[in-house]
Amino acid sequence: MSDMQEIKTLIDAQGKAWEEFKAANDKRLSDIDKKGSAADDVRAKVDVINTDLNKLSKQLSDAMLELQRPNGQSKGLNQAQIEHKKAFDHFLKTGDDSGLKAAERKAMNSTSDPDGGYLVLPEIDSAIDRVASTMSAIARLSRTITIGTRAYQKRVKTSGMAGAWPGEGGTSGETTEPKFANVEIISSPVEVEPWVHNETLQDADIDLAMDLADEAAIGFGETEGAAFAVGNGVAKPRGITAYTTVANASYAWGSIGFIASGKSGAFASVAPADKLVDLQHSLRAQYRNGASWLLNDTVLGTLRQMKDGSGSYYLWQPDALAGFGGRFLGSPVEIDDNMPILAANSLSIAYANFQRAYAIVRNPGTALIRDPYTAKGQTKFNFRRRVGGGVINFEAIKLMKFST
Repeated sequence: MSDMQEIKTLIDAQGKAWEEFKAANDKRLSDIDKKGSAADDVRAKVDVINTDLNKLSKQLSDAMLELQRPNGQSKGLNQAQIEHKKAFDHFLKTGDDSGLKAAERKAMNSTSDPDGGYLVLPEIDSAIDRVASTMSAIARLSRTITIGTRAYQKRVKTSGMAGAWPGEGGTSGETTEPKFANVEIISSPVEVEPWVHNETLQDADIDLAMDLADEAAIGFGETEGAAFAVGNGVAKPRGITAYTTVANASYAWGSIGFIASGKSGAFASVAPADKLVDLQHSLRAQYRNGASWLLNDTVLGTLRQMKDGSGSYYLWQPDALAGFGGRFLGSPVEIDDNMPILAANSLSIAYANFQRAYAIVRNPGTALIRDPYTAKGQTKFNFRRRVGGGVINFEAIKLMKFST
């Protein structure tokens, strides 16, 4: 079965599972209305199907990730790049770097050396970026900026200039001046260190470069993805849940507004979806076009069970075009298991236009250091790059806080 056929099969299975889920959950809700509670077997069936839906979502994500894997091809390379690739592969397997530095400079048309080690091949670097971004929903949704310095700075207008109606022949005096704020995102080093048995290095058939690229991509994706969600900003990106939060009614620039769920560590017992409607509309209309929900699989399992106030229809719907999380209240749902689980005062749901709210900055190139000395019989490959992340528009993101 081809990758695309597998994806289509999984999408069809998701649609079938959703219909089964609706029937089982409708039975659960009907029993609660008539008897005050649902039978254990009914509740168990709902939980099982909900788990199946989560698994299908994960399988779909993995299938799409597999399409992003580097394939080891060298199509489109010029002679200098082919020479560099050959020298680089030889270095990975043997540690012999004779001629690699010259080949690197020639292939990359640059005389700048990386901070230790050698720059990986451009196709490996792009493959690492591609897979890492696929693994993190925030990385995929947010704006990515390539910088050549340690920090990215931007001047942001936080309020516009006010107008006035002076009347015929009248004067209105001075109008309010616009206000600005400076945003700075610092890129910090992040490392991944796969270890390879020396016997593997002697295997002539293995495409070691692409295998290491795959390992590095997964490591960077997991490490960076966690930081974009919950990182504290100290020598790493600052995650969306790590900023000062205030009740949205008291929102001011520099903090992120939140809507309380109505219950500590859970959704409100009565009309739980009402607060999610409030959260959606707490984002100004100019940002809602392009906005999406961000949450983990566990929280999505709860959202799937919610209906409108009359109980006529489900607020979540599967939609392959909107991503594997489907849609909730009409907006795409993005799954990121780095988002916090439900707990007292947790910030477990974000609703944001991430292209306008969050920026990821990257310095070009990934450096590689080969270490055959640390452990006998194994060689360590240290991949190192510089990445930063932070909110650049506090108006374009809102959070749900699970509290009263």
